[in-house]
Amino acid sequence: MREPEKEAERTMGKLKTYGSDLTDAEWQRIKPLLPPDKPVGGLREVDLREVLDAIFYRQDNGVKWRNLPADFPAWQTVDGYFRLWVRLGVWEAINVTLVGQVRQLEGRAAEPSLGIIDSQSVRLGEKGGGNWH
Repeated sequence: MREPEKEAERTMGKLKTYGSDLTDAEWQRIKPLLPPDKPVGGLREVDLREVLDAIFYRQDNGVKWRNLPADFPAWQTVDGYFRLWVRLGVWEAINVTLVGQVRQLEGRAAEPSLGIIDSQSVRLGEKGGGNWH
């Protein structure tokens, strides 16, 4: 559940909040997993929480980058961060870390000790797949 005082304080620049926005607790879990500011150059001008909120809004609502609501950072900025984080493996690292944390909260080891892969063979008959020689 959202804490109204903190949420109101955080969204002063936004026109409204969305159901896909990170809660304060979710942000505190994800924030340390994001890449730090670059040691050279200017300071980051965009709020990474707002970038994540925009990415999650897009995923939740299935809109094009260009159709993000105007109260999020510019769509080009959000898209740029998304693509950079894909390239750097940030999303994979976040997923692995959060899955490990959930497993530990459930009293299990952070990483599974056993994995099972199930595969099934399907033969294609004469009608099924054509001649691929």
